[in-house]
Amino acid sequence: MPESDSWKSTKQHLIFNNNTEPETLDVHMMTGSPELRLAISLFEGLTSLDPGNLIPRPGVAEDWKISDDRTVYTFRLRENALWSDGSGLTASDFVKSWERALSPATGGAYANLLFCIRGAEAYFKGQETDFTTVGVRAVGTHELEVSLKSPCSYFLELTAFPTFYPVRVDMVEKHGVKWMQPEQLVVNGAFKLSEWAPRQHVILVKNEHYWDADFVKLKKATALPLDDLNTAYQLFLKKEVHWLTGIPQARVEEIRRHPDYFVTPFFGTYFYRFNTTRKPFTDSRVRRALCLATDRREITHHILKSGQLPISTLCPPISGYEPVGGLTYDRDAARKLLADAGYGEGKLRFPPIEILYNTSEAHKTIAEAIAQQWKRNLGITVSARNVEWKIFLNDTKDLLYQVCRSSWIGDYGDPSTFFEIFTGDDGNNRTGWANAKYDELADLAAKEPVQAKRLEIFAMMERILVEEDCPIMPIYRYVNEGMLAENVYGWYENIRDVHSLKYIWLEGE
Repeated sequence: MPESDSWKSTKQHLIFNNNTEPETLDVHMMTGSPELRLAISLFEGLTSLDPGNLIPRPGVAEDWKISDDRTVYTFRLRENALWSDGSGLTASDFVKSWERALSPATGGAYANLLFCIRGAEAYFKGQETDFTTVGVRAVGTHELEVSLKSPCSYFLELTAFPTFYPVRVDMVEKHGVKWMQPEQLVVNGAFKLSEWAPRQHVILVKNEHYWDADFVKLKKATALPLDDLNTAYQLFLKKEVHWLTGIPQARVEEIRRHPDYFVTPFFGTYFYRFNTTRKPFTDSRVRRALCLATDRREITHHILKSGQLPISTLCPPISGYEPVGGLTYDRDAARKLLADAGYGEGKLRFPPIEILYNTSEAHKTIAEAIAQQWKRNLGITVSARNVEWKIFLNDTKDLLYQVCRSSWIGDYGDPSTFFEIFTGDDGNNRTGWANAKYDELADLAAKEPVQAKRLEIFAMMERILVEEDCPIMPIYRYVNEGMLAENVYGWYENIRDVHSLKYIWLEGE
């Protein structure tokens, strides 16, 4: 990093492409990367993540104590932690916020992340209606005590995740859905919302009431919602954008030669979901046949070309976990399975099917390639349909699709971040699939204190998920690729693509 103070003479206005219009800025409701990318700069949890190694560091809480049995965390909040309207942020704000996050009326897809807290799951499921039964309480104005149902080695990572962020519940109650508008949105992060012009931009400005405001160098950040990555790329070449969070796939060969191009490992998996509530996907043999009929290597090596790893499993290697085998490309086995399911020559004609994806050149190209593979290998007629991000999220949530593109980025460094989402009642499942054995194993893994045994349980879960029932079809392991102007500093490579604007600044503008 430069030792000079030359950054002080620049406008300090970062412009980046966020790839799409954010669905929401409600941290208890958001599920996608475009929303999370904004949330980590608007809000802050008890802990935050180091921008390079992602190790939890103090956030709103300046320190904490952990009981000997590792089930009780006592957080001491900063007395100078304020909301963006200048009012004090207290332990009670966290209690009220977590109550909202767990409320069945809120319906947050990530509420299950709080289930490691004693009594949280029972409250969420309506088995308890008194929130005092949940293991979170304000001991004083600036002291928060959290009691877990069992030790959770990654709990301090969770408290840095948006679902655990505090919100101004009084503003939510007063303004309803309008509480996220710039004039109503009260935040506690390094930045605050200045303007949200749908389909044009989201503008953040430095929050002067943030406890660490003196450290923050950027004065302003503009997020563009351009799903046409060719347009975004042209803006970057004109030096009108500093950071691209994605690139136009058709120009990858050209872009890879540009000095501002970057590609790094990424803790995420690209996969397809099957709607298991709609025929013919109610039959696991059909789902397995489609998995076997997909040549992932053709997609990664001939279409994407940026080092993506073709895979047939969901969870990357993490915390000692090694993925199982999965269903690799086998055209003959796929044809036999489809015949066993009653489709093929002299049998039922397989109905035309549709792949749903959100607007993106890469998603379109992949969908077309898979459609061709399924046609070539199984004689299936497949079409592809693109919709904008908000519609896509609603359609997948409401199961208004047959097959859809999907992805999952690990939220913390444990295999459970990939496997828990496919339990029957998880809001991120979105396949209509439920398996009692899988859910039982998830419960066992959550209670198992011995890591080696947990890893064995996760392997059993993954076999059900990608070898037996197959409500999903893993395709490739992500890489994080984009473009970053040479005068952007404080942007660190990390496997989860987490980049708080707090640490970023510009030189020489």
